[in-house]
Amino acid sequence: MKTLSKQFVKQIFNTQKETSLFGKWITFHKIESLFSKHENQFEIIQIGTSEEERPIMQLKIGSGKKRILLWSQMHGNESTGTKALFDLFNCFSNSTENEFKVILKECTLVFIPMLNPDGSQVYTRVNANNIDLNRDAVERVAKESKLLRKILEEFNPQFCFNLHDQRTIFGVEGTKNTATISFLAPSEEVTRAITKGRIETMNVIVAMNLLLQKMIPNYIGRYTDEFYPTATGDNFQKLGYNTILIESGHYPDDYQREISREYTFYSILQGIYHIATEKDFSDYKAYFSIPNNDKIFYDIIHRYSNSEHDTAYQYKDEIKDEKLVSKLEKIDEKVTKSKIGLHEIVFDR
Repeated sequence: MKTLSKQFVKQIFNTQKETSLFGKWITFHKIESLFSKHENQFEIIQIGTSEEERPIMQLKIGSGKKRILLWSQMHGNESTGTKALFDLFNCFSNSTENEFKVILKECTLVFIPMLNPDGSQVYTRVNANNIDLNRDAVERVAKESKLLRKILEEFNPQFCFNLHDQRTIFGVEGTKNTATISFLAPSEEVTRAITKGRIETMNVIVAMNLLLQKMIPNYIGRYTDEFYPTATGDNFQKLGYNTILIESGHYPDDYQREISREYTFYSILQGIYHIATEKDFSDYKAYFSIPNNDKIFYDIIHRYSNSEHDTAYQYKDEIKDEKLVSKLEKIDEKVTKSKIGLHEIVFDR
């Protein structure tokens, strides 16, 4: 299984990064002016509105038979995938490298770069009616959930990319490294059977992992494949739409998620290039060599000579005076020896 070279993807990212987007609070207002940059290369349309009538946009490009649907920010406070998508849009608009020509020849790509603009505006996971869109795949109460399903059924993709952020608590099992990127091939039912669709999904993840291991070895994890009956990925996978979950996580001191943005970009680019160039998606067993996610981190731990007094803290993000601020909150639980602080302060007592 071949991957793009790390020199190639680094050079592309450094030249095509969308520098107007920075940090974790990405709203529709911040991306609205960027669509006009891509009008000559993409078919760009408004496909609907959110519960509070904010636009939900779609970008489409390519002419190939392999159809890929990608969406981000179905959780409004998880914006790393959105930044990476706009980096990718710049590549298709500006780059002349053969790799992008191959993708556009072999694939048709549809992007929804902000599914939950209401949640994005106020930096919440849920939509304006307090609905978690990633748990609304069955009842589809939310307008945004109905819209995503409509696009899914009309476009009929072979592969989907469901882009999320995960918390700083996650590390890579067997290491003391943070899980900067985690992947998942969602289960289709409670037994987690290895179906044909999951095999094909795992195959793409194997290719993405191969590239990332060359760049940040042992910082890549595998998200739990516990079956969630109402979850988007699980239901799309069950319906026959191979769905790749990418969870963008923490890299040391990267609280703005700018380093994880870079590796999210590499993951997406490698994934769609692999789909474009691969004919046989049956090689999957290396998926299970990716270590599990492990909940081992706190943001800060205060250590004392008597470990019974060790205290953990996590940052909580919130909007205050039109700015995203992070405040430390004490965690009301015992800090076990297995836990690690992203930062640790040692006190004598």
